[in-house]
Amino acid sequence: MRPINLVEPIDTNAPWFHVHRWPVFNLGFRSLFLAGGLWAACSMLVWLLILSGHFAWQAAFPATLWHAHEMIFGFAGVVAVGFLLTASQNWTGATTLNGLPLCLLTCIWVVTRILLLVSPDPILMALAGQSAFWLFAICHFSLVLLSTNSKNNYIFIYVLSGVCIANISFLLLIAFGAYSLAATFTQIAVLMFTLLIGLIGGRVIPFFTARGLSLQDQVRTPKVDKLLLVASTIGLVGFVTANVFSGPLNPGYLILVAALLHLFRAIKWFNVGVFNVPLLWSLHAAYLATGFGLLWFALTFIFILPHGKDALHLITVGGIGLMILAMMARVSLGHTSRPLKPHWLINLAFAVCLVAAVIRAFGPLFISPHVAWLISGTLWVSSFICFVWVYFPILTRPRIDGRRG
Repeated sequence: MRPINLVEPIDTNAPWFHVHRWPVFNLGFRSLFLAGGLWAACSMLVWLLILSGHFAWQAAFPATLWHAHEMIFGFAGVVAVGFLLTASQNWTGATTLNGLPLCLLTCIWVVTRILLLVSPDPILMALAGQSAFWLFAICHFSLVLLSTNSKNNYIFIYVLSGVCIANISFLLLIAFGAYSLAATFTQIAVLMFTLLIGLIGGRVIPFFTARGLSLQDQVRTPKVDKLLLVASTIGLVGFVTANVFSGPLNPGYLILVAALLHLFRAIKWFNVGVFNVPLLWSLHAAYLATGFGLLWFALTFIFILPHGKDALHLITVGGIGLMILAMMARVSLGHTSRPLKPHWLINLAFAVCLVAAVIRAFGPLFISPHVAWLISGTLWVSSFICFVWVYFPILTRPRIDGRRG
């Protein structure tokens, strides 16, 4: 009598068995941009439900810290990694993370997001997940740059490592109940992201502007670029010294120098023609918001003003958020061999995200802060839903030219 096989054999030809071979895992920007865009909308929606009393926060630490962590270290962090993994392939010509390793990195990030949201005591698991994500990404990124002797890009290793340290410190402080100091590390991370915006913006904004407007030459400010890097680093160190180690120096004056240099570059790069190109005006607007946000943040220290969080949100929503939206939109089109003409919904998303930044930063000065937060958050969610709606098929399908990437 023939034995009965109670275990179905695995169909190795099934699509799910080769998930890591799907186009979405061909290059870092695909899965990580898609994950970041989805989480930007979903995590903000959860935050709005918490603010409006429709979602009961279960974890032992404050929901405000979860929100800050997920926006800065979750959303902005994963997009930064996706961009740098993709850009480093262009810089060096070396193959960067793809296939099964990229699938694993994405899964680590996704699982960590779920644990932080649903577990009543998620800190140790989040610490493990975030540590694994950052170390995996930074080690691979560093190996690519070091093996190709790409010295001009080593600075990005330091910045990513700094964000990683801030993230781990944040989670450790929460584990020990030091919530106020943990919140300070989210501000440190925001300043690190402004440094990153200064570095990447200095490379791409003048270049994209010259290409997009068919200009013969791009605006170059090499001396200001070097000075800005030094000023941003000194401002960051000054902020850490004053707010973590209770140093006597007022960091506002140091941050003010960096802010003014950002604004100087924004003026130098500006060309009235950018208003006709959404992929350009969005980048210029995001960079300007970063400069003004830093200026406002510096002044809150110098004159002891009460609106430091509003200034930070001008940076996080208008600077980091809009910059990410614009860069994801452009990079995704370019690296899938599509024309650099975004869908009209993306153009609308740029405008909506900018309005969200203005309302979040300045709304609490004129209307109920709670109302301003809800309006701004709703606009933010709408802008990233537009991104996911338009770019999901772009990021999950092969390149138009048939090449891998």
